[in-house]
Amino acid sequence: MPELVFFSGTMDCGKSTLALQIEHNRSARGLEGLIFTRNDRAGEGVLSSRLGLETKAVEAADDFDFYGYLVTHLSGGARADYVIVDEAQFFTPDQIDQLARIVDDLRLDVFAFGITTDFRTRLFPGSRRLVEMADRIEVLQVEALCWCGARATHNARTVDGKMVVEGEQVVVGDVNRPGTATGYEVLCRRHHIRRMTAAAARAAAISPDVLPVD
Repeated sequence: MPELVFFSGTMDCGKSTLALQIEHNRSARGLEGLIFTRNDRAGEGVLSSRLGLETKAVEAADDFDFYGYLVTHLSGGARADYVIVDEAQFFTPDQIDQLARIVDDLRLDVFAFGITTDFRTRLFPGSRRLVEMADRIEVLQVEALCWCGARATHNARTVDGKMVVEGEQVVVGDVNRPGTATGYEVLCRRHHIRRMTAAAARAAAISPDVLPVD
């Protein structure tokens, strides 16, 4: 039976790499898929991995109609055996409903990849709707690590090297890219609550077990 599957995890846990692997495995068996993304780190119309792999994708803005696009694509005689959607957290709840309709009405598997919560630990609207609508939710098994060595569970935003907890929900940036005004870092819950990034820990020269002082 076709499924809407939500693959979720923090930044830097291999979501886009898995999306590319699924595309490779299925295309190698003669299947044809459609790939969609939004705000990829490599630019518009690209699905990329931090390992250096990438493929072309359809850039989907807020007004993009996934279901309408698939109907037009199939009605024109083109083929689609499955759908891959990366950066799914950026899509609207209505667009997630369109993905569910593709599964139910067009009988295609839809594989959606995204992070669940933002830098404020709040659910992205698209991710919330995927949790509500997906047939299956898969938490990525490649664990990203906090600077302290614990499993990273939260995404932190940094501006000019300092962690922030206020601002627009969507600001494009990346992890492991120093020197940029806006960046991201994955942290365990304890250090996210304490706002203790790797840089802050080095600057303070303290043990990860020392409590912060306001």
